[in-house]
Parts: sequence; C-alpha cells; structure tokens
Amino acid sequence: MALTTSLADLSVLLVEPSHMQATVVGRMLENQGVRKTQVAETAAQALALLGSGEWDVVISSLYLPDMAGTELVAAMREDAGLETIPFILISSETRPQVLEPVRQSGACSIVAKPFTEQQLSRALYAAADYLSPPGDVDVSEIENLRVLVVDDSLASRRHLRRLLEELGIERITEAVNGKEAVAALQDTMVDLVITDYNMPEMDGRELTEYIRTQSWQAGVPVLMVTSEQNMGRLAAVERAGVSAICDKPFEAGSIRRLISDALLR
Repeated sequence: MALTTSLADLSVLLVEPSHMQATVVGRMLENQGVRKTQVAETAAQALALLGSGEWDVVISSLYLPDMAGTELVAAMREDAGLETIPFILISSETRPQVLEPVRQSGACSIVAKPFTEQQLSRALYAAADYLSPPGDVDVSEIENLRVLVVDDSLASRRHLRRLLEELGIERITEAVNGKEAVAALQDTMVDLVITDYNMPEMDGRELTEYIRTQSWQAGVPVLMVTSEQNMGRLAAVERAGVSAICDKPFEAGSIRRLISDALLR
C-alpha cells in the first residue's frame, strides 16, 4: 500500500476485550482518517479474522481473555501468512520481562497507557511506513551489499531480513549470537553488521569489541538494534565502537535511515 497522510487506506484489526477502551481507540482511529476497523475481543477471534480477511495492521491490548498480546504476536510471527502484518501493542505494563517478547517479535510500536491520539497516530504512521515500499532509496547502490544480521531471536532476524530485502539487499548472512558471528566474519566479507545487544555466548558489546580490535574487518559499520535500556551498558557499547544504536521496537523508516547513515561513514 502507499503511505497516505490520512491513513485512509489502512485496514485495522483492534483486539480489545473492553468495550469502553475499544470505543475510545476506535474514535481515535476515525479521527485519523482510518475507514476500516473491526474489533476482536479475544486472540482466537483475532486469529480467525486474520486468516480470513485482508488486514494491514493489528492493534492489541496486552491482557486478553484467552492469551496475552505477547502470545498473539508470537502466533502471528509463526504463521507465514501473518508474520509481515505490523503489530502495535497498547499497554500500561512497564516490566521489561513482560514486554521483551513483543520487542523481539518485530512489533512496530508499543503505545503506553494512558496515551494521546497523537501517540497512536505516530504508531499508525510507523506501521504504514513499514508497509510502504521505500521511495527514497537508490537500490542500485545497495543491492550488492553484504549484511550480517546477529540476533538470538528468530522473529527479530526475520523482521530485519524483510526490511533489508525491501531495500533490495539479498546477500544476507544470519548468526544467532556473537560467537557465531565471529566465525562468520573470519571467512566472509561483509559491508554491514546489524546486531542485538543481549545474546548468549557473546553479546553485542563483546562482538563489537572483537570486530574493532581483532577482526580483519575492523572498519565495518556496526548497527546495534536493541531493547536494552541500561544507559551504562549502552554507553559501554558506544565506547566499544558501535556505529549507531536503534531501539526495539523500531520504525522501518528509522532503520532505513540508520543503515544509510552507517554505510556513508
């Protein structure tokens, strides 16, 4: 679909058991110009609707009668027909261990309660941007790039791969942690490394330090995409020599710009 300022082309499935909350969000969507919205009260209803209709975006509450919103997005990412649908979580939950599955799933946005119409609008535009093919990228300049994606989350790797492929990048190598990435870097030339922070065996900071001090590809740009919130740890990553840091969940437009900036350095 093409990005429109009115968001009129978006079809939104709202998963919300509370009639009052569904009414409030529905009114906000109408005010933003969204013409097609349907409400599902449970995750099972949502999955049934997703399997039988064309939906561009899913907006879901965290707590549902039959499963959590984190489980709903996980089920969507396991279904080849649903894995590319942008997912927006609405929740008052702040505990990292609860939100982490959503961050790792490739969700577009997490909208914290209480929220304004402007905050919901930004999440919708992020979803629309993800659905829109990039119009300002010179594919001829980057289609031969070799990218190493390092993340222990399969869902995150799939999400990043989709974004890279949309940019025309097809030469993508995947690694599940820093240790596996080090092995790949020993005999595979890459133009860009995109890595998570928290991983087993060797984390993103250790991988960045290895690249900068021991790898024969010491100058390769390293983009870190992470849900890490500890400022001390992030400062250590910057000192290790990372080229840029992007928060999870991330907007498609942001990751495209960061990739372009990192490659131009």
